[in-house]
Amino acid sequence: MKINNIIRLSLIALIPGIMLGGCSSKKQDQAATQEDLSGRVEMVRVQELAFREVSRSANYTAHLQAFREVHLASASPGRIERIFVEAGQGFNQGQLLVQMDQTQLKQAEIQLASLELDFRRLDTLRKAGSISQQQYDQVKTQYDLAKSNVTFLRENTRLVAPFAGSVSGKYFENGEMYSGAPNTQAGKAAILSLVQTSRLKAIVNIAERYYPNVKRGMEVKISTDVYPGEVFTGTVSMVYPTIDAATRTFKAELAVPNSREKLRPGMFARASLDFDQVDVFLVPALAILKLQGSNERYVFLEENGKAKRVSVELGERFDDMVELISDDLKPGDKVIVAGQARLVDGVAVTVQP
Repeated sequence: MKINNIIRLSLIALIPGIMLGGCSSKKQDQAATQEDLSGRVEMVRVQELAFREVSRSANYTAHLQAFREVHLASASPGRIERIFVEAGQGFNQGQLLVQMDQTQLKQAEIQLASLELDFRRLDTLRKAGSISQQQYDQVKTQYDLAKSNVTFLRENTRLVAPFAGSVSGKYFENGEMYSGAPNTQAGKAAILSLVQTSRLKAIVNIAERYYPNVKRGMEVKISTDVYPGEVFTGTVSMVYPTIDAATRTFKAELAVPNSREKLRPGMFARASLDFDQVDVFLVPALAILKLQGSNERYVFLEENGKAKRVSVELGERFDDMVELISDDLKPGDKVIVAGQARLVDGVAVTVQP
């Protein structure tokens, strides 16, 4: 027992020494690292950054949409007398598509005819000076309201096509009651859904750096997996005026002629925009390093005899050169293109000729 106690006391006495020794060793290692960094001088080669003009195209993915889509419905609930088209059927602009119940319309037309007779009599009497202006104005107001009501009912009992296209959805049958409740995927109420497919459109999100290069009317090439090897030509129909601060992109709307109607709304497509000459920073691909465990890319600059690390985004590749994108780069900066693999931020460097 005495021997065990002696061993325990000896171990306890050794622990502070071990801890002090460990702390001392850590401090010595840190000091050695700092001394090593301050004493290191790496040999490197640099390339001065300058803008270079390149021709480029940008590719984006999108889903094709109908150029126009309308959910056709009456302004008020009522019984559907007849629907003249089926889902998938084409139609012409101005064609009658739905006939609603006309009971209210006929009643309103009879009332309008009666008020019209009264109005004409009073108009004759007013010209002869037999009635007051107030009496005439009252009847005229009633006549105008009845006329407006008839016009409204006519528009909402005979639903005509606002454009030439096809029926993408039919939600009621002849004789059913239209309630006005939302019943489409878009959350809108409709008897029929109509789409214009002779032209299509697509919305693409484009990087903000291309904003000066994207113009309304510029040509766009559209390709799809459905028709491999076939290219459809469209144009930029609209450039949205704002840039999304979260994604650093802006929207552009593309118009795609589709007279043969080979393309359909909902198809996956790729849009290629050919830009004019643009100014970019190009460096050899070997100059770009990647942070382990992430997708972060960076380069080293030579600045006052020391290496400075700068995070970058990669643009397009041109043979063995890669476009660098960063707000921290400017013309005249010296990018280290050889010897960068051994560098850390702040280490001293010597530039070889």
